[in-house]
Order: sequence, then structure tokens, then C-alpha cells
Amino acid sequence: MLKRNLFLFLLASFFVAPAANADVKLIAIGSLSGNISDRSQKTSAPLENGVAGNLLGGFGSGLAYAGCNTFIAIPDRGPNAKAYNSAVDDTTSYINRFQTITVELEPSRSPLGLPFTLTPYLVDTTLLSSNKPLYYGTGVGLGVPNGSPALNAKNTYYFTGRSDNFDPTQISTNPNNARFDPEGVRVSNDGKSVFISDEYGPYVYQFDRKTGKRIKVFTLNSKFAVSNLNPVGAKEISANTSGRVANKGIEGLAITPNGKTLIGILQSPLIQDGGTDGAYTRIVKIDIATGATQEYAYKLDNIGTPAKPKYPTVSEILSISDREFLVDERDGKGLGDGSQAVFKKIYRIDLTNAQKVSNITGESNLAGKEVSKTLFLDVVATLTQNGIKPEDIPAKLEGLAFGPDVFINHAIKHTLFISNDNDFVGTITSDPLHPAGIDNPNKFFVFAIDATDIPGFVPQKIEGEHEYWGFWGRRGRR
Repeated sequence: MLKRNLFLFLLASFFVAPAANADVKLIAIGSLSGNISDRSQKTSAPLENGVAGNLLGGFGSGLAYAGCNTFIAIPDRGPNAKAYNSAVDDTTSYINRFQTITVELEPSRSPLGLPFTLTPYLVDTTLLSSNKPLYYGTGVGLGVPNGSPALNAKNTYYFTGRSDNFDPTQISTNPNNARFDPEGVRVSNDGKSVFISDEYGPYVYQFDRKTGKRIKVFTLNSKFAVSNLNPVGAKEISANTSGRVANKGIEGLAITPNGKTLIGILQSPLIQDGGTDGAYTRIVKIDIATGATQEYAYKLDNIGTPAKPKYPTVSEILSISDREFLVDERDGKGLGDGSQAVFKKIYRIDLTNAQKVSNITGESNLAGKEVSKTLFLDVVATLTQNGIKPEDIPAKLEGLAFGPDVFINHAIKHTLFISNDNDFVGTITSDPLHPAGIDNPNKFFVFAIDATDIPGFVPQKIEGEHEYWGFWGRRGRR
């Protein structure tokens, strides 16, 4: 403890800032180019759409703290923003993976701009696979080749983003399907595995962090599945009367600080709860040891009018404690959409006395049973106050993670990292608000939070984590 206090005292002598207000402040922005390759050279061959199979992109779909200055980031199902084949929703045989990122968060040397600088480094890329064979589409009649990756080998069958990699005789939560659309990620307390949720099943899987092999399946209630599967999302929606909306499954995932419970949240309501026109999406609480689940209702904000309601989507959920959480609600507007960001807000919820809705179905029946929520951070307002134009705010701010504490003006502050999914489009060239084109990197926004703003906050302890983060460490450089 003496060593830590001495470090904090020395750090204070390097950094002087105005008195911090009791609210959430933007302190740093960092980025990694969206036009470079990740660390998996063996996947570099072009995909069906001609895009390199190891393009570094989309990894802000999910973000998890992994101890010290390390984060795990996941791309979603791969580069499908480039049109090439509508019969598979332009999806490709991109092999699912997670990226290991280290960051340096340092007090800025300039009196202008943000008080900290953030420099992220890509350390490693880990491909996700199963020891047992998976079901891949044949491609027959769809104008695409067989969906089985060429890298498959005995006891190594890779998950991919292609939408036809499913068994049509089974419901969508069949764990033998090869299609996987990762959206939420968290690290186990022992640091040895990662939990990843997806939109296709929806699935929640546990993977070995070192090898990327799946080691456990958490089976969700069949109410979350669709029975009529289709590689085209719109057709899949129209063919089902219950289950998750296509590509809107378990979007967010949290792990409680005690490491015993996963908390998933659907991007949009189930079809039987109103689908994308519904006001109540579901939170799913999963006991890691037993797989037992409980469900709660979460009410989305109406961003339309009372006469014509319109609802945003949920992108992430993050644990404050074993009972309190942050939830990220957002529109799809901003950089990447050719529009201006309007609604991106983070709310605080508490499940302590929340009513369970596992046996309740239908929007009207869920009304009045939702968890209470309070606004924690208006992201658009905060970013624009810091000089960022609404059209320059990424449309898909999807990853949330608490990072190590920082020291500002003689006080310890918690940090909140927000990452974006750039859809694997590293440079935008066809945007009416950016006629000259604009870079679209993988970005991280870092916010400082006073302890009084999140009383009861309990940081997750990752085994092997250092007691304190050294800002001037260079472990991230490889």
C-alpha cells in the first residue's frame, strides 16, 4: 500500500488539472486503423467478397477488461458492408475471433485538448473453434462455395459469420451450427476463459482464452430461438412468430464482479414481445455453475412520438456490482451511417427488487414489470461538448468496459471505455456529410467517473492483475 501511495503522489506531480466536477468527463480518445491486418496471418486470404480475411475491424462490438492494461475486443460476424451476394445477406466465411489489446493511458503533455492520451496496441488474435464438427452450409443454390473454412482440421472446426452455416432441421439455438455473430464478451475471474454472446442463436459460449476452443455452452430457453431459419434476415423474420429478431439476439453481456453470474441483454424485443416495434426487451441472468436462468424486462426509450413510437436498440450491459449495471441504448446514426448521431445514452439499472418475467410473454403483459433505470451518461451530449461533431460520432458505439483507475487532481477516478464497431470499413468514401472521405478507425473513448457517481461500484478482479496500473509501462508494445 505504501508503494501504491507513493506512486500516486509522484503521478500527481506530473499531472495538474482543474478541479473535477462530480460527473462523467471525457478524458481521452484512441484509435487503431481500420485498414491494417490483425495478427492471424493464416486467415489473410480474400473472403467471398474480396475483402482480406484478417482485416482489423469491427472489434468494438464487444469490449472486456482483462486486467492491468489489457482488454479483449471482439469483431462481429465479419465484413458484410460490401455488397456481393444478397442470398447470404452479404456475409462471408470470416472466421470469428477475439483481439487482445493493450493500451497506454498517459497524462497529456499538452495544456490543450483532453487531459490524457490513449495509445492502443494490437497484441494477439485468437480464432474461435469447436473440438467437435459443426454444421456448414453447402452453398448450393446460393451462389457461394461450401461454408466450411479451409483451415478446419481434426478437432478444430471454426465458427464463421456466414449466415447459411446452420442446420435447417434444428432451431436456431442449436450449438452445432457454425454460424456465430459475436456481440458481447467478458473475461472469467481466473483470466483463463472468455464468455461470448451472439445474435444468431442467440448463443452464450465459454471459450478457452489461450486456444480459442469452446469449452461450455449455456443453453437458453427455446423462447429465444426461431424455428424457421433462413440466410436472409428479412425472410427469417417474416417466417417466424416467436424468438429473437434476426441479427438482434444477445447483444450485450456482463459478468458480475464475483465471477459467478452472466447477464445478457437482447438487442431488441423478442418477436412475441413486439419485435423491433416493441418497448420491452429482455435481460437474461445466467448462473455460470448451473446454467440456470432468470429473466427481467427492460423498457426502451421511445425516440419517436407517442402516436408513432420508435425504439433504439441495446448494445451492451456492464456490471457495476453484483446487482447494478450500466446499459447502452443507441440509435444507428452517426459516422458510418451518413447521418448525425442523436441518441446514445447509458443508463443505470438495479436488479435487486426487479420482477422476474421468465413466464410472461407479450408487450402488454410486460408493461409495468420493467427494471427501473436512470440516465448515467448522455454520450452524444458529452462528445459534442468536447468539440466532436454529431456526424463524426461513430454510429455503432457498442462496447463498454471499466478500465483501471486514474489519478486526477489528487483524486482517484474510475474509467469507462467505450468502443465502436466500424463494420470493417476503414475509410468512408460515400458519405454526404464527408464528401472528401474520412477515416473510420476502431476507436476508444475513455471517460473518468468520480466514485460518488457510482457508489457501490465493485471492480472485477482478474487473477494475476497487478494492484495498480503503471501509466508509463510499455508492456503493450510488441
